[in-house]
Amino acid sequence: MKDIMGMMGKVKEMQAKMEKMQAEVAALEIEGRSGGGLVSLRMNGKSELVGLKIDPSLFKEDEVEILEDLIIAAHKDARDKLEAATAEKTKAVTAGLPLPPGFKLPF
Repeated sequence: MKDIMGMMGKVKEMQAKMEKMQAEVAALEIEGRSGGGLVSLRMNGKSELVGLKIDPSLFKEDEVEILEDLIIAAHKDARDKLEAATAEKTKAVTAGLPLPPGFKLPF
């Protein structure tokens, strides 16, 4: 019975840490870049696009597809960075917990 109470305390502690971590991730702002910096965008921790900058040299009618590809690549770059930051924060919160291999938190 004592072990169950201790485990429940650890679960509540972890839940509080997870909520704090989720708030920290939501407050993150990550920049993704592509084309050597010709396209850059900012994304928040909720994966919402909050800013986009495009070098004026890309505004040519015959280069629309290139521009579209660069925007997609910049978004992927930002998303990958966000996932890495989230994984790092999650790892810090769950340190020492006996989680099964492949178990992902909080998502």
